[in-house]
Amino acid sequence: MSAAGTYTPKPGAAPLSRMIAAQAALETKMLLRNGEQLLLTVVIPTLLLVLFSAVDIVDTGDGEAVDFLAPGILALAVMSTAFTGQAIATGFERRYGVLKRLGASPLPRWGLMTAKTLSVLVTEVLQIVLLTVIAFALGWSPHGNPVSVLLLLVLGTAAFSGLGLLMAGTLKAEATLAAANLVFLLLLMGGGVIVPLDKFPDAAQTMLGLLPISALSDGLRDVLQHGAGMPWGDLGILAVWAVLGLGAAAKFFRWE
Repeated sequence: MSAAGTYTPKPGAAPLSRMIAAQAALETKMLLRNGEQLLLTVVIPTLLLVLFSAVDIVDTGDGEAVDFLAPGILALAVMSTAFTGQAIATGFERRYGVLKRLGASPLPRWGLMTAKTLSVLVTEVLQIVLLTVIAFALGWSPHGNPVSVLLLLVLGTAAFSGLGLLMAGTLKAEATLAAANLVFLLLLMGGGVIVPLDKFPDAAQTMLGLLPISALSDGLRDVLQHGAGMPWGDLGILAVWAVLGLGAAAKFFRWE
């Protein structure tokens, strides 16, 4: 304050942590207000969980169907947000020049990606809480170590985020939209989410088991349904996908 009743302007960027938090809040609001994103992240997983738990369409083995389905639907929720939703949203932001303008702001590019990651994590927490409540209402009885579940979810998020950003940063927005939705459908059917992998031919089981969605759904199922210990094999597969996806996204992502 230079004199009584007057103030001296102090221009400059806000603290980095505040900028990241503000951008993350904005990204989350935009994601939750988007009807298409809500369809992918909330409506479809919820409908699949309720439908296949209530109607005996797929042979899920012994026990309650929801005990098999709930872990796979949680994996699907992670993929829908971290991969499909993020790829489509980021792809169109890149097309419309939003990323280019944000890249010229005081918020560094790594800060923007951090904000996007935080937005994905917040959305996933909301998804997991909602799906868990519904699964409990359907009679789900989970087991296992919460630490194992958390590690699987974190590595799954990292793997799918890397792949989503790689797609959004290298393909045109329309191609990203088509490819992300196509991959979502293919992995939904062939990733062990609803249909057990042992229903596929032996040769296909080996290949499908290496997919990130298969590793995440099988790992969650081993822990939550069978009470297994740390699923090191599935964690290893997810870690490899995370390193490859994030590394490739960092190297090949184009902001324009």
